[in-house]
Amino acid sequence: MHVLSADDVNGLMQYPALVEALRSAFQGEITTPVRHHHTIEMPDQSDATLLLMPAWHDAMAKGHSNNGYVGIKMVSVYPDNAQRAQKPSILGTYLLLDGATGEIRAIMDGPAITVWRTACASALAASYLAHENAEELLMVGTGALSEHLVRAHLAVRPLKRIRVWGRNPAKAEHLVTSMGNIDLDIDVVEDLAEAATKADVISCATMASDPLIMGEWLKPGAHLDLVGAYRPDMRESDDEAIRRANVFCDTKAGATKEGGDLVQPLADGILTLDQIKGDLFELCKGEVKGRVTDDEITLFKSVGTAIEDLAAAQYLYELSH
Repeated sequence: MHVLSADDVNGLMQYPALVEALRSAFQGEITTPVRHHHTIEMPDQSDATLLLMPAWHDAMAKGHSNNGYVGIKMVSVYPDNAQRAQKPSILGTYLLLDGATGEIRAIMDGPAITVWRTACASALAASYLAHENAEELLMVGTGALSEHLVRAHLAVRPLKRIRVWGRNPAKAEHLVTSMGNIDLDIDVVEDLAEAATKADVISCATMASDPLIMGEWLKPGAHLDLVGAYRPDMRESDDEAIRRANVFCDTKAGATKEGGDLVQPLADGILTLDQIKGDLFELCKGEVKGRVTDDEITLFKSVGTAIEDLAAAQYLYELSH
C-alpha cells in the first residue's frame, strides 16, 4: 500500500498529464453517487461536517477489471480548528482501492489532490473554450488554488502575460513572487475593471458573495473561468456576464444546484437549463462544440466532481507504483 503525502503529490503531479487524465476520465464511464454529507454535533464547539465522495469505474460491473479502481475522498470540516488548535479547518484523505478485490492500493493527501484536479479541470475546459491564441490571463483571487490555476492554464494556452488581482495587495504580491520561476510578464493589478477588459482568460477563485466580474467588462473572445462561489448564495459574476456568454459547466447535475453563478440566474429566469451549452462530459466526448467563433464569450462554472478526484488518484498511483 502506497502512502502519498502532500509533498509526494506535489512532486509527482504534472499539469499537462493531469489535464489529459481528466479528459480520459470524462470520456469514460465512471459512477459518482451523490456526495454523503453528515453533521457531527460537537458539545463544546461548532458542529463538524463529514463529507464522503465515492467514485468507481463502471467497467468493474461489466467484467473488465483492468486498471479499474474505486476511490473515496473523505473530508472533515471543523470550523473552530484554527482558533482552538491552530490547525486547518478542512482536512481530507483519499483512499484508492483495487476495483477487482477492494484492497487499499494507496492513501493520499486529500487537499493536495483537490487543488490539482480543480485547477486542471478548469484548464481542461479552457482547452475547448478559451481562444487558441489567448495571451493574457487575469487571476482573480490569491488563495491556495490561484497559483495552480495559473500554471494549469499555461499548460493549455500560449499565455504571455499574467495579471493578479486580490482584495489584499500583499497577498497578491506574494502570489506573484511565488510564480517567479515562470518566464512571463507577471504583475499585480489594482484596477480590476481595467484588467478584466484586457484579459483573454479570467480565472476566479474567491469566496465572493457578490459579483466581482461584470459582464460589460468582458471583451469579445474572452473566456471566464469561475471556480469559487461554491454555494448557491455566493457569486463571482453578474447577470450580464451570463447573458453575454455561452455557458458551460463541469457537471450539469452539480453546477446547477451548488454554484451561485448558475443557481441564481436559473432561479431568476436570466438563464434556462437548455441555454447551458454543455458540460465536461459532452465537451470531452465531442457531443457538443466548445468555442466556435473568435469573438464569442465563453463562461465555465466549476463546482467539482468525484470523477476528477478518482482520475487524479489513479494517475498518481500508476505514476508512483
